[in-house]
Amino acid sequence: MGERPVITRQDDEVLVVSVGDVELFTYVHRPSTPAFEGPKPYLHPVRTLAGDVVTAFRPHDHRWHKGVQMTATDVSGENFWGGVTYVRDEGYVALPNVGSMRHEDFTVFEDEARFEELLSWFTESGQHWVHETRSLEVRDVSADSWTLEFATTLTNLRSEPLVFGSPTTNGRELAGYTGFFWRGPRSFTDGEVIAADGGTGQEMMGKAARWLAFVGRHDEVDRSSTLLFLDHPDNKGTHWFVRSSPFAAVNPSFAFHDTVELPPGEELSLRYRLVVGSGAWDRDRLESYVEAHPW
Repeated sequence: MGERPVITRQDDEVLVVSVGDVELFTYVHRPSTPAFEGPKPYLHPVRTLAGDVVTAFRPHDHRWHKGVQMTATDVSGENFWGGVTYVRDEGYVALPNVGSMRHEDFTVFEDEARFEELLSWFTESGQHWVHETRSLEVRDVSADSWTLEFATTLTNLRSEPLVFGSPTTNGRELAGYTGFFWRGPRSFTDGEVIAADGGTGQEMMGKAARWLAFVGRHDEVDRSSTLLFLDHPDNKGTHWFVRSSPFAAVNPSFAFHDTVELPPGEELSLRYRLVVGSGAWDRDRLESYVEAHPW
């Protein structure tokens, strides 16, 4: 067992969790994000216990990709993802529909390296559509890995249903991204994808699996890192959005192929684990880890 994770910094803009002298992540809860990029909290940089950064921030191809985020591409026609919106039979279009997710409050459990957050989702026109409670906890710290446990509950504040979708539900094939999203460093391009039940590579796009891992190599240092994403058994309808080329990205999408309707006043709860490991983990190591750390 490694050192205990602790919250080492908290101010009006960021919260930092560290193990020893390594800052595992910076959680930016009040970002200075351009409106078109869909302002929302994010984790960046995220580091391994070896200190290697495993996230990208505002890459030139998608400025609205920022480390690790929880967001949604299409909520009844509103875009909380940021950037352009996919419109059926038209393609990607810049529309006046880019919303924001505003931090409201924290409850911090310092002895557990855990915190809960209240957020409000506002449309670009200023309508308050979603109340969110999310929790983030660092756990299972070992000699070469640590785990982020992430949970969220979304509550529909409207008087009519919210319909969550994706570019794929709007007509673009194999682009069903929405929800908990990771963008990897540029050096992770063409990295290795390994998934449960023998799954491999970008062939996992749009498929279901209990877990999926991405192995990437770093520039400057002779090291690799592994990110293991685990989908909670209670999550319904998860299908993986995953790319290793032209960039590294993983998203256990909750509305890849089919829309999800949330009635007025109802809640949608989702849980994920992200294991950040040092080195290149092979299938045997990944399967052993998953077996040893059940939900």
